[in-house]
Amino acid sequence: MKKKLYFMATTLWGKVYYNETYAGELQQEPGGRCIFTYDNSYLNSSSPLPVSFTFPLRKESFISERGLHPFFDNLAAEGWLENAQSRALRTSDRFALLLGFGYDLAGAISIIDPEPRTQIQLNHADEIAALSGRASLSGVQRKLMVVKEGHQYRPAQSNELSTHIAKLSSNNLTDILEVEYLTTQAIKKLLPEDSVVEMEISKVNSVSDERALMIKRFDRMISHSKITRLHFEEFNQLLGRYSGDDKYRGSYEMLGNFINTTPGCMPAEADRLYRRILACLLLGNTDAHFKNFAMFHTREGLRLTPSYDLVAANRYEQFKTIALSIGGASDLDIGALKPKHIIELGHGFGLNDKIILDAIRELGANLEEAKQAIFTSQIDCSSQLRKKLIDMMEKRWKGSFDSIGPLLSKRQSKGVKRKI
Repeated sequence: MKKKLYFMATTLWGKVYYNETYAGELQQEPGGRCIFTYDNSYLNSSSPLPVSFTFPLRKESFISERGLHPFFDNLAAEGWLENAQSRALRTSDRFALLLGFGYDLAGAISIIDPEPRTQIQLNHADEIAALSGRASLSGVQRKLMVVKEGHQYRPAQSNELSTHIAKLSSNNLTDILEVEYLTTQAIKKLLPEDSVVEMEISKVNSVSDERALMIKRFDRMISHSKITRLHFEEFNQLLGRYSGDDKYRGSYEMLGNFINTTPGCMPAEADRLYRRILACLLLGNTDAHFKNFAMFHTREGLRLTPSYDLVAANRYEQFKTIALSIGGASDLDIGALKPKHIIELGHGFGLNDKIILDAIRELGANLEEAKQAIFTSQIDCSSQLRKKLIDMMEKRWKGSFDSIGPLLSKRQSKGVKRKI
């Protein structure tokens, strides 16, 4: 019989569920080695789905010698929420934290502690609101898991699935909520045929008068008051990378290569993702890393989720460098982005010059509407902030994008083509 304690070198373990179905067991041995094993009844059920792209269905266990597997590691909380969980459970062990707060995770997976701690230490109103739902979410920004009822929001309760994520303001990044909101509205106009998260700025009842950015969870479907989990994975998980700095180690081309080489993915998704990256660059979303792109698990294969975490981070001095390598250039300052980088990025996605040209033309055709969205969005923020975001976008268009169309058109007229 397994024994679980938080303060001794013993085996920790939890039950892993795919939606409401028991899928297998996750355990951590003394020394930190983690093991995930599918349950035989799950493997033998009708049409089981893999818990992760990196965990294909099989009887043999998946072993990680360095702690949580990348898939589970990316489900654990980070930053402010991780610190709050650590204070509540009086442990910094990420496995223990995931066990304690694994009911409401990103996607369709939950991890249930068979011997849960019923008493946890909570001292502040925002921590009570953040931890009462037994949820975890990655990212360093302050967040609460909330439920929308009518036109109001309240914290999710114990063993209750949240419908929205409430992002709170940051002392280090002025106007971060307004910047994300305006960036998102602009990208909706730049890519009108694409899917983007829904959001509004409101308050969380019973917590404080502080405004928050309410983001509708795209991994939750509500029907007749029943909430169903939808499974997805960030590219950090799909690529088998750990949380932390791994999300910055690599290139945007790796995303396109994954789609083009993974069975079940659609080649058209590479074009769609390429356009998203271009829109991010145009808006100055320099912090678009591997955890900011994701794919749903479906019966037909992996499909892109809506766009999310769209922030014109270039507005802040510490985010002038593009998160991932692009067109062969690493640690590239956004001001040094050239047409050649954007063209080579398209080639790295397996796209020919005509498709690249179509993508640039779409952005150009929708540029004025994107600027208008920033200027007219009904939120409480300064005109200086709106002007700053519009000026950055115009500068990027003139410096990095505007000459791509004539350049590629000239190449096409000379018969210089690149095959897919």
